[in-house]
Amino acid sequence: SASGAPIALRRRQHSASCRELAVRGPRLQLRWLSAATSAVWLAAYGLFALSENSVVLSAAIFISLIGLIIYLHFIKIDQESLLVIGSLGIQVTSSYASGKESTTFIEMRQVKDVVINEAIHMQKVIYYLCILLQDPEDPQGVSEVVPLFQSSKPRLDCLIEVYKSCQEILEQRKTAPQSS
Repeated sequence: SASGAPIALRRRQHSASCRELAVRGPRLQLRWLSAATSAVWLAAYGLFALSENSVVLSAAIFISLIGLIIYLHFIKIDQESLLVIGSLGIQVTSSYASGKESTTFIEMRQVKDVVINEAIHMQKVIYYLCILLQDPEDPQGVSEVVPLFQSSKPRLDCLIEVYKSCQEILEQRKTAPQSS
């Protein structure tokens, strides 16, 4: 990834006009999780030893468990995938560490283009893939930019591979109505 974390790109071609591209981020690090939990519980034990109040220990356990559930269910994304179906649209799915999935579908008639954009962040140039949605009132305009792979942040070489795959399907869609 752009931050140096190991990621994996998986490509599946279901048909000539249907491809699935998935970026899997690093798995949850049990060392990090154990260290954070231990630090919270040790701090709580230290406060318990000073105050001799068992509510401190109970609160630390409760807060760390709630924090873990929130992290796994709403923050830690294990995989982001893009399913491009030339005749229907693009499905964007984020799979969280808890097993929860979040899916968005964009109809192909709304898609103007898929592009690689660049941004400057903290004195560094980062690249990201995004879908440009066509403005319904102005066919030449863009109504919205939908960024992809925001959690995994793949490097440029990975983004180029996904971009080329998307462009092949978009080109098929553009040339298909003219040939029939």
